[in-house]
Amino acid sequence: MSSPSKRRDMDVMKLMMSDYTVETINDGINEFNVEFHGPKESGVWKVRVELPDAYPYKSPSIGFLNKIYHPNVDEMSGSVCLDVINQSWSPMFDLLNVFEVFLPQLLLYPNPGDPLNADAAALMMNDKKQYEERVKEYCERYAKKSNTIKAPNEESDDEEISEDEDSDRHSTFSEDNVAGDADP
Repeated sequence: MSSPSKRRDMDVMKLMMSDYTVETINDGINEFNVEFHGPKESGVWKVRVELPDAYPYKSPSIGFLNKIYHPNVDEMSGSVCLDVINQSWSPMFDLLNVFEVFLPQLLLYPNPGDPLNADAAALMMNDKKQYEERVKEYCERYAKKSNTIKAPNEESDDEEISEDEDSDRHSTFSEDNVAGDADP
């Protein structure tokens, strides 16, 4: 591939033909949302992707649209702090790497030493059990298919969860290893 635009087109098409749900924004391929299933039944995550004109030579901008409690994700904006995307990106990587390797690894192995969410990082380092409970609560509340946040111009339903819904959701999660759990 000699031109960045051909590579961008090819990478977006590979992502669209994969098992991910891809919704383009403004009928272009430079901005789109991707739904993917997080590791360890953590839920369905919706991620906004923005490709710079110089992609793949410059990294994509990645941000969670779901609310997420994670040391390396800004709770308000959803921005992701991940070295492989922000600092050591290489044109050898593609969009499938982001969703099949980089984001699942980020969810499984948070790095409280380089936080965007200082509260989550501090809780993870000081009270692992409470941190894991908060992560689980966020996964249950915000990362279920019915709770994924719509694109910014769509309405979002942030209602309280009924006791029936709450008990149904608890049965789908295992007690160990949800996204964002601290390493032992």
